[in-house]
Amino acid sequence: MANATPKLSNYRETGSDDYLSALGERVRNARARRGMSRRNLAQYSGLSERFLAQLESGEGNISIARLRKIAGALNLSLADLVRDEPARPIELSFIAELLYQLEPAELREAHHMLATRFGTAQATGRSGRIALVGLRGAGKSTLGARLAKQLGVPLIRISERIEHAAGMRINQIFSLSGQNAYRRYERRCLEEIVAEHSHAVIETSGGLVSDSSTLTFLLDTCMTVWIKASPEEHMARVVAQGDTRPMADNNEAMDDLRRILHERTPLYARAEFALETGSRSEDQSFGDLLELLPVSIGGRDDS
Repeated sequence: MANATPKLSNYRETGSDDYLSALGERVRNARARRGMSRRNLAQYSGLSERFLAQLESGEGNISIARLRKIAGALNLSLADLVRDEPARPIELSFIAELLYQLEPAELREAHHMLATRFGTAQATGRSGRIALVGLRGAGKSTLGARLAKQLGVPLIRISERIEHAAGMRINQIFSLSGQNAYRRYERRCLEEIVAEHSHAVIETSGGLVSDSSTLTFLLDTCMTVWIKASPEEHMARVVAQGDTRPMADNNEAMDDLRRILHERTPLYARAEFALETGSRSEDQSFGDLLELLPVSIGGRDDS
């Protein structure tokens, strides 16, 4: 199935006026589907008809509190009301309602079934590509280099590919273009890596998992391993690498690190394998990694 994710070249930021017009049309259409007059919506939401008329015509800027009232009156989720994308097919809403009822293990099974039936063409032979995910300081670089050498395949660091594609360093991308631009470069580079290499070890950036579409693509096209450690071990290893910036405000940095790891843990946990490197030497961790992976993995890059 063709990949529906927009490429970097055709991405377009929606202007404020366009967004407000689309929001107003979404409210008007939702009201019509429910057979509600504007007066009914005003009554149920506690907002004035005049304000709703302005909103539906794309002229009214609106607070989150008011949007929540409108969403509640229309029996919509706030996310559905404010989404910045084209209207979803009604079938997708039915599928979402079904999935909301599943437990985490059932959701993983459902994802696997859908990916197998409707996933990307590259999903075949995905075990030849091994992607390492996790926060900085867990050991992705060290273990990735050793694994690539052991298997005789390329080690590809997505961060290096992004810098080459952008023609600038990572910090410059964030400074000049923002995180969204970085994530678009990241997705495009990952697609190129998958197209170019049937066998490789891929070192991902720590935040790749925060983009659900890119994470899904990674899971569909690569065998994934979460390289994990405690927040304290992450911090200690980063400092040992010579980056003392986190020590400038150690307490705040540790709080931020714990929060990031807590929020990303369910995303990292979608990897097929997890390797705990805490309190383990490099040799021990590498041995654990080899034992973790299927014995059939190996082979040279044939792209």
